[in-house]
Amino acid sequence: MKRVLVVGAGPAGMMAAITAAENGASVTLLEKMKRPGRKMMITGKGRCNVTNAADVPEIIRQFKGNGAFLHSAFAAFDNQDVMRFFEDQGVPLKVERGGRVFPQSDHALDCVDAMVRRLHELGVTIETETSVREVLLSDNHVAGVRTETGAVYRGEAVILAMGGASYPGTGSSGDGYAMARKLGHTVTPILPSLVPLETEETWPKDVQGLSLRNVRCKLLVDGEERQNLFGEMMFTHFGVTGPIILSLSREAARALYEKKFVELEIDLKPALTPEKLGARILRDFEKYQRKELKNALVDLLPGRLIPIVIDAAYLDEEKPIHQVTAEERQRLVDALKHLVLAITKTRPIAEAIVTAGGVSVKEIDPRTMESKLVPGLYFAGELVDVDAFTGGYNLQAAFSMGVAAGSYSVWND
Repeated sequence: MKRVLVVGAGPAGMMAAITAAENGASVTLLEKMKRPGRKMMITGKGRCNVTNAADVPEIIRQFKGNGAFLHSAFAAFDNQDVMRFFEDQGVPLKVERGGRVFPQSDHALDCVDAMVRRLHELGVTIETETSVREVLLSDNHVAGVRTETGAVYRGEAVILAMGGASYPGTGSSGDGYAMARKLGHTVTPILPSLVPLETEETWPKDVQGLSLRNVRCKLLVDGEERQNLFGEMMFTHFGVTGPIILSLSREAARALYEKKFVELEIDLKPALTPEKLGARILRDFEKYQRKELKNALVDLLPGRLIPIVIDAAYLDEEKPIHQVTAEERQRLVDALKHLVLAITKTRPIAEAIVTAGGVSVKEIDPRTMESKLVPGLYFAGELVDVDAFTGGYNLQAAFSMGVAAGSYSVWND
C-alpha cells in the first residue's frame, strides 16, 4: 500500500488526503495547529464560501494570475463536484448573490467538520501540533518528512498544502515557500491579495465606517488605468477597504512592489455623465439657492463626505449658492467623478485574505500537481502561485488541486 504524507490540513490538504485515501493509499495528514481547517473556518466571514456556481470558463476568468494552469484540475473536479461532495457529506448548500455557494447553516464549521469526519471514515491518520521542517529525499525522490522535533515520517509521496502567508494565526505562515526553495523550486514574489489599502491622505479617517454602494473605482499606476471596478467600498482609519478595493488590491500590491506610483480614482456618481451630473447639481442649487454650498449637497452626498468633496474641488464650503460660478460647478462635477487617493501601501500580508505569488506553476505538472523537479513531490492550494478574486474561487482552486494531487500521488510511480 502506497504511503502518502500530506502536509497542511487546510482545504487543499484535507481534500488531498481524502482523495488519496479513497484511492487506496495509507495517508498521514500532518498539521501544525491544534485542529484541522483553521483558515477554512474564517473564509466567507465565517460562513465558508465553498465555491461559485458560475461555469468553469467564468471561474477561470476570475483568476488574475495563472488561471489557465487550473484547466486540467477543474476538468477533473469542478464546482459541481465540490457541491456534490459537501451535499453527500450531509452539508446542504445554497447559492447567493454573485453565484457564491455557502452551507445553508451559514456555519463554516459544518464544512470543516464534514471533511474531518470523512478523513476519519477513511482511516486517515491526523497528526496535529506537528510542524514539518523539511522534505526528505532518497536518490532525488521523495522519501518522507522530518518534523521540528526531529520525528521522521516515511512515505513514497509528499503533498505540500501548507497555505500562503496570510492569516498566520491559522497556521499559514509561509513555511512552505522556504521548503519549496530548498527543494530547488522557484517562488515568485509573495504579496498580499484581497487586502485593504492604505492612503497618503488622512481624510478617510474622518469618514471611517462610511460605506459607499454603486461607485466606480479605477486603479491608476503611474497615471495609467490598470483596473476599473463597480460596486461597494468603505473608508477606514487607514484608508479604504470593501469588495471592490479587495479586488483591486492584487494589482496595487504588485505595482507598489515595483516601486510605481499608485492612485485610486473614485467616481461617486457613475450612473451620471458629467453633463447630467452638472444638470443635477444645478437643480439642487436652485432648490437650495438661499443656502451655503455645504448645505446644498445634502441630496447628493452623505453628510460626512460633503466637506471632503468641496475641498477636493478647491471651493469654499460657506460660499452662498447664488455666488457659485459655472466654472466652480464644473470643478465640483470633476471632484465627484474623479475623487483621487494616493495609495502608499497595502495592509500587512497577515491581514490579506489570500496570498499572491508562490511556487512557480512552470515547475508543476498542471494535470497531476507533481513537481517537475522532484519525483513524488506534489503541491496544492495557496502555496502555488495561483489566486483569484473573492467569490469562492480560491477555495474551488484549493479543492481541485487537492483532488489532483491526492489522485496522482497514489497512481504515479
